[in-house]
Amino acid sequence: MTPDLAAYFGRWQELHGGYDPRTGSVWLRRWLTLVWFVARPLARRGVRPDVVTLWSLALAGCVVVLASVGGGWVVGAGLLVVLSGLVDSVDGCVAILQDRVSRWGYVLDSVVDRLSDSAYLWAAVLLGCPGWLAVACGLACFLLEYLRARAGNAGGDDVGRITVAERSTRVIVLAPTLLLAGFVDVAAVGVALLLALTVVGLGQLVVVVRRQLA
Repeated sequence: MTPDLAAYFGRWQELHGGYDPRTGSVWLRRWLTLVWFVARPLARRGVRPDVVTLWSLALAGCVVVLASVGGGWVVGAGLLVVLSGLVDSVDGCVAILQDRVSRWGYVLDSVVDRLSDSAYLWAAVLLGCPGWLAVACGLACFLLEYLRARAGNAGGDDVGRITVAERSTRVIVLAPTLLLAGFVDVAAVGVALLLALTVVGLGQLVVVVRRQLA
């Protein structure tokens, strides 16, 4: 039997250092509820989490393709960023609902996330963002996630390590950026905004990690 929403929240809490989505951020709770609704039929049909993870990467690749075509297809690129980000969250939910959470799945998901982030920024370059700005933003995002991973390896936990530059922020900023970039020169503005948020997020993360590991 597929676990209900309450059971999913409980398991999610166990996997994220005790952070309870039922009493925490209302936006996180709503997002996880949407993810559960999408993931539940996939879990019932036996779709493996790794397959869902690769779907999100394929969608990210399609973002680049549509951006390279340009014109009205750019709207589709922006919409696919949202869909790719949603599918990226669905794979973890499917793993929980099927009781298939694994270390391999965690690693695969992390690698696909970085590749997808790179694809979104590549699309921004195709739509007018300077290459150096996209590279700087990509490096900042990578550094944030690397710091988070190393902190976990050093004994830190997930509690308090939520910043203004989570992966959901990248989707929220880059989706409308790409959607509008075919009509207005906003690609550089969107990437610059994401870079600024990531720098702030790095500062937040350094403070929390230093406190946890001191």
